[in-house]
Parts: sequence; structure tokens; C-alpha cells
Amino acid sequence: MLGQGSTEEKGETARMASFVGAMAIADLVKTTLGPKGMDKILQSVSRDQKVTVTNDGATILKSLYVDNPAAKVLVDISRVQDDEVGDGTTSVVVLAGELLKEAEKLVAQKLHPMTIISGFREASEGGAGTPGEPGHQ
Repeated sequence: MLGQGSTEEKGETARMASFVGAMAIADLVKTTLGPKGMDKILQSVSRDQKVTVTNDGATILKSLYVDNPAAKVLVDISRVQDDEVGDGTTSVVVLAGELLKEAEKLVAQKLHPMTIISGFREASEGGAGTPGEPGHQ
């Protein structure tokens, strides 16, 4: 049952809406990376209207209200990265966003999503290890 003001999307429309939401999250934090990374100004919507200036991806993503399912996955990826490693939250979101962008191109060429997933899994297995190490491809 949908709540008041809710909409239901199916098929191609739902896929594109999820993709756009996820890319918005990745693009939001992408500009904070690197030596020329930019800060973001965050303003709280609570009564105190606290203002925060940061270039920390985890802080930015924690401050957002996200209702797009694919965008939520990227926020969750960042949260897990922060909990497990304590760093690399922005990089993991940007990398996931780029993988989604490439997957979207392949889906547009009518490749089955399971074929794309299999390819990503195969690529991740080939990339494990350190260059120059025995067994590294």
C-alpha cells in the first residue's frame, strides 16, 4: 500500500529513477576528492540551523535524507566502509557510481543484468592482490 503522495514506478522508469538517484549521490561527493577537492556547506534543517563546512564524504552522506533505493545503497556502502576501515568513504561511493554508470551503458545495449554482474565478479577476482605478486594478473 502506498502512502499519500507516493508514486509507483515500474520497469524502465523505475530503473532510470534509481540510476539517477545513485549518480546524484556519487556526483555530490566526487567533487570532494583529491588535492583540489572542494568543501561542501551543510545546513541543518533543525531549529538550530547549524552550518557545517566539510569535505568528508561520510559526514556529507550522514547528513542527507535519502529515499531513493539505489542512492540508499551507496550511502550504506559508505557507512560500512567507515565502520570497517574508517577511511575511503568517498572513494568507495565514487567507484560504485562509476560501476553503475558503466552497467547502465551495458543495460542500454540490451545486456542482461546477470551477465553484467558476472563480468564484474570475474573482474574483481582478477584484480585481487598486489602487482608483481605471484598469481596477480
